[in-house]
Amino acid sequence: MFDYTVETSKSKDEAVKDLEANLKDEKFGVLWNFDLTAKLQEKGTDFDTPYTILEVCNPQEANRVLSEDLLVGYFLPCKIVIFEEEGTTKIGMPKPSALIEMVNNDSLKEIAVDIEKRLIRCIDKTV
Repeated sequence: MFDYTVETSKSKDEAVKDLEANLKDEKFGVLWNFDLTAKLQEKGTDFDTPYTILEVCNPQEANRVLSEDLLVGYFLPCKIVIFEEEGTTKIGMPKPSALIEMVNNDSLKEIAVDIEKRLIRCIDKTV
């Protein structure tokens, strides 16, 4: 499975706020909180689905994987998406373990699985 996606009873904004706090506890910084809906509307589209993309990074982990293979930077920073679909807030991300399969390096797979577990823990705590 390419993604990890869960539902929450929280509003999108509540979920974003709580997720940011949980990421901080797990030593992930939010580099960018991107309100995609507002940006698309600003550009003249009628997209009205509440949709936020968080770009998150743990500097030590980024250093580890980039020191091993610079191509991994194509997947960084990690993205977590919070959106509403049919009245339900969802939180999800592409799994680092799935993305890292594109780079044929076994030592990186272990790091990706560890990062994935930590990000899933943050998402699950947010729900």
